[in-house]
Parts: sequence; structure tokens; C-alpha cells
Amino acid sequence: MNTFFHNWYVKDVIVLLVVGIMFWMGQILSHREVWRSAIRQVFRRRIVRVSFVILTLYTLVAILDSIGYHPPLRDDDGSLRRHTERGHVLFDREGQSVLDLILTPLRNMEEKTYSAPLATAQFTMETLYNDDGTTSRGYPPLRYPRRHLLGTDRVGNDVLLLAIKGIRTGMIIGGFTTLLVIPFAILFGVTAGYLRGWVDDLIQYIYTVLSSIPSLLLIISFMIVFGRGLTQLCIIMGITSWTGLCRVLRGETLKLRELEYVQAAEAMGVSRPRIMLQHIVPNLMHIVLITAVLSFSGRVLAEAVLSYIGIGVGAETMSWGTMINDARQELARAPIIWWKLVAAFIFMVGLVLPANLFGDAIRDALDPRLRTE
Repeated sequence: MNTFFHNWYVKDVIVLLVVGIMFWMGQILSHREVWRSAIRQVFRRRIVRVSFVILTLYTLVAILDSIGYHPPLRDDDGSLRRHTERGHVLFDREGQSVLDLILTPLRNMEEKTYSAPLATAQFTMETLYNDDGTTSRGYPPLRYPRRHLLGTDRVGNDVLLLAIKGIRTGMIIGGFTTLLVIPFAILFGVTAGYLRGWVDDLIQYIYTVLSSIPSLLLIISFMIVFGRGLTQLCIIMGITSWTGLCRVLRGETLKLRELEYVQAAEAMGVSRPRIMLQHIVPNLMHIVLITAVLSFSGRVLAEAVLSYIGIGVGAETMSWGTMINDARQELARAPIIWWKLVAAFIFMVGLVLPANLFGDAIRDALDPRLRTE
């Protein structure tokens, strides 16, 4: 199981899967006039259009960082390295992403250690060797002065590069976890609300028990068994967060099943699965969409909190939570190393704020109690 989670192709395909499913759902919804009208109302405000552009840019960066480039391995003489038994060409399993290739200039601008944003000299003092053979204490000049917009970290990596690399993790946590939550919530919520009886009692018992167990305890237990990683965190967050949406969908289904068109379908002998799929689920999609968009930012922030307390994606996966966790110790030293925390904060707000604004606009357009048209 751990080998599966750590295979590079599993991580590379997650964002592409998320984007593909979202694009497919958008294509289906755009064919209905009520959804086209809602989309027009959503994009009526300028701030929402700007938020959508920012979210699109974040998504594009995540896609570019998810498309792996794995060059073939070569021997010292330049020939391709092949498997000793099977004879096929061996490829670098770590590899790089398309984003890494684009950001090669930032990746190559490494310094020795900390440097402040747009600085010309190193942030920490060292012993300098003068031309006359004497030594003194001072701040060594940087190899790339005024080139680091957000400074560098302890080992000299550009902090702007680290923050950009964290975009992929945030988008996967928010998007892939949502895709895991929605099917479970729809399946159990609609089934419980429509069938009622012992099925309703059983499903209520399941999500009541899950809601009673602290999510943090489940996440820690899952991480201990399967190891820390991005895929593992998405799965366990999906398992622990479907109960709220399920409870809402169950309540809405209880109301919908009493409406005349549902009772008419039952009187005409339409099967229960067909009624749930064709008459109940389509009328719940506005709730699903609103909940999914508004909970996206909450999951991004949850990853930061989990990484801060040491049970997040792990140090091998760059994320804003990892940057905040590293900055915790840097803030305690004198002088304070503040720019890594600020960089993570800027990029996180840059994703969460547009997501919240876009989610509020979708809620205003789709919620019947707030709909203006």
C-alpha cells in the first residue's frame, strides 16, 4: 500500500483527474438553461471575475506541476542505461515537472543560506577573509543580489519557488478531497432520505459514529498505518468530512420525496434507483456545488494546520503548511526570519480568498432563498 501511494504516477495523475472531472461536470451543467442563467449571474460582479482568473492561474500552475517529465538515465559515456535482464530503457523515477523546467532560473539561483527579500548580502554574519590575509566579521555578498523577491531559506533555496511549488499541494488537497466526499455524501444521503426505514437508521448510525470520533485521532491513526503523504491525507480527510454534506442531503431528500412529481413517478411504476438518479439527485446538485466550493478553502487551511502540528503531507512534499511549520522555529531566533511565513501567508490567502468570493457568488446564484432571478 505504501509503495502504491509513493509511486510518482499516482501523484501526477491526481490533479489531471480533478480538472478532468470538474471540466466534465461543467460541460454537463452548461447544457441546462437554469445553470447557464446562474453562471451569468455569478460572473456579473467584477470581483468574482477577478477571483475566477486567479483560481484559473492557480489551477494552471498545479497542472504544470503535475505533468511529470522523467528523462532516461544515462551512463558515464552518455549511452542510455538499460535494465540488465529485460533490456528496456530506465527512466529517472524522481524526475521533474513541466513547472520545474519553466522555473529553472529560480531553481538555479541558490545561495549559501538565509537572505532577506531583494537583499544584496547574506542575512547572517560569517567570518570574512580579506585580501591582505586578515579576517573580519561581516555579511557575505550574495551570488544573485536583488534577485530573490521573497528571500531564501536556511539552505539557500528561493522562497518564491517554494511557495509556487506549494500550489499543487493546496489544489490537490482541496479538489481531490472534495471529489472523494461528494459521491459518498450523495449515495448515503439520498439513499437514507428516500428509502427511510432501517436503511435510514443504519446510515444515520454510521455518520453519527464518525462524527463522534475526533477527526484528528482518525487522521493520526491512518497516517501511522499507511504513512504520511499527500494521497493518504486526501483519503483520510475525505473519509472524515463527508458526514456533514450527507446529513444536509438526507434532509433535503426527505422533503423532495413528498413532492408531487416524485409521487407521480412512483405511481407510474418507475423504479426507486431511477427516481433517485433522475428526480432527486439533479435537484440536489446546487447544494452539492455550493458546499463543495465553500469547503474547498477549509480543506486547504486544514492541511496547513495538520502540517504545523506534524501530521500533514510530510517534509518531502512541499506545501504551505510545511513552510509555516519551518517558520515556527525561525521566528524564535534573533534576528527574526519572517519572510518564509509571509510568503506562505500571501500565497494561501491568494487561493483561499478568491475561492471564498467565488463560492459566495455561486451560493447567491443557486440558493433559492437568495436567488434574485
